[in-house]
Amino acid sequence: MGTNKPGVSDSEFEVLQVLWDEGPGKVRDVFHTLCARGRRWTYATVLTLLRRLEAKGYIQADKSEFAHTFRASVSREKLLWRRLRGLANRFCGGATAPMILALVKGRAPSAEEIRQVRRVLDELEEEEREKERLKPKASGKKRG
Repeated sequence: MGTNKPGVSDSEFEVLQVLWDEGPGKVRDVFHTLCARGRRWTYATVLTLLRRLEAKGYIQADKSEFAHTFRASVSREKLLWRRLRGLANRFCGGATAPMILALVKGRAPSAEEIRQVRRVLDELEEEEREKERLKPKASGKKRG
């Protein structure tokens, strides 16, 4: 996903959530799911939101049938990463640690969340050790 992609409005995000949660669907499928979730948008509104998301590159439409099937072309994780990267750049000069600390201090993570974070940090540490191991060693000899 390019960094120049336009943002996603709250309404568009709700439509994306349906496609992430339920998988590919036709306009009526997305419309009925949103209705079941308490949204009272018209069919035309849902269609407009799907078309906007397609124009922005967040979803793709299979137009081989009369009723088009829409599917997310960006993952929830990728969009989350992009938004968090934007916040880190805006509020923390690009640093991630202040954001992570703010999240952890703001709401204590569950034991499972702690395990997940620990696993990711362990993987990152291992990657850094591997990079250091593969880095060419500077020789102490002077050429002269």
